[in-house]
Amino acid sequence: MNDLPEVSTSELDGVRYLHLGTEWVQGSMDIKQPFAIELDYVQRMMAWLLWADLRELASLHTMQLGLGSAALTKFCYKHLRCRVTTVEINPEVIAACKAWFKLPENDARLNVVLADAGSEIAKPERRGTVDALQVDLYDHEAAAPVLDSVGFYADCRMALTEHGIMTVNLFGRMSSYAQSVEKICKAFGAENVWAFKPTREGNAIVLAHRSTRSQPRAKLAENAEIIHTRFGLPAHKWLRIFKPVLPT
Repeated sequence: MNDLPEVSTSELDGVRYLHLGTEWVQGSMDIKQPFAIELDYVQRMMAWLLWADLRELASLHTMQLGLGSAALTKFCYKHLRCRVTTVEINPEVIAACKAWFKLPENDARLNVVLADAGSEIAKPERRGTVDALQVDLYDHEAAAPVLDSVGFYADCRMALTEHGIMTVNLFGRMSSYAQSVEKICKAFGAENVWAFKPTREGNAIVLAHRSTRSQPRAKLAENAEIIHTRFGLPAHKWLRIFKPVLPT
């Protein structure tokens, strides 16, 4: 782990930012609302909630590959009240999140693991245990996903429960985007993959179901209303900029 980038923070207008050796923002936190999700693309990583039984969130197991500024980890832990596992390879990131981004200590519901995400997700004991998997593994220069192979996405699929869902952060304006989506489709089946339009910054969130699930648009809209009311996430907007990869 000697080649891992140095971790630093900055602040502007009440928002704290995480950096990994460059000026690129790797995560952020509203200092007055430390358990809220501040960045648009990170909010979209929660789009799996549209398919969830919102009455049973506390029974779920969510997993994040890549801690970032701990926004997803903290949101799932604090607001969903579910079991949360997070895998992060850089010990400085974990330390910074505890010191500067209000990451709680591990307890019965929270387990932040210092490990390589690819190795961890491939472990046999992970199979069939994760209800929502959130993958955000860009390198410190934000140039390309660190893990982006069909084999990796297949391991992600195997880690999901029968009705589990994966969300992945990709850069929609990068030439690698289409290749990444193709790899996800090979691992999950193109009929099970949805994608957002890119954010202004270029992040494009892709969602993949482990198994084929049909959900009436009316039910998605109903869940969007509940998500917006309970958690303050712009789920109505998601439905306007989110569609299956295969035309319907």
